[in-house]
Amino acid sequence: MERGLIWLPLLGLIIGLTWVGWKEYQKVEGYRIWSEQFEKAKYDIYAVMGLKDNQITWGKPTPQGISGLEIFSLQEVADIKLSLGDRLIDINNLPTKKTQDIPQLTFNFRKDNKVVKIPFTEAELAAKWQKFLSSNINH
Repeated sequence: MERGLIWLPLLGLIIGLTWVGWKEYQKVEGYRIWSEQFEKAKYDIYAVMGLKDNQITWGKPTPQGISGLEIFSLQEVADIKLSLGDRLIDINNLPTKKTQDIPQLTFNFRKDNKVVKIPFTEAELAAKWQKFLSSNINH
């Protein structure tokens, strides 16, 4: 009886971890299928993003698929900045200390002062995307 009571919480933990792992697998598998249509794509826990023919498509990964999809053209973008929280950072001088602020690419549009912010888990990855996308902006 005592052994059963000791193993019961462990069994619950294993079932819980299996459920969480299955949900994460569904997110990644949904992204894999979704990303096949793009020339270049990225996945992380905050957002997915794909590039095809100067069109950026981005949204949030969920176990049911990608939600909240937004599409815009790089031809509409005036510039792309990398920010950490609310402050801009230089891609050649990335912060070395971890912070709770989320790195994000900020797309500033030519018309309507529209701004789109796409979050990233890593500043280094966001900096690589900024360099790549900035070279594709038509001025």
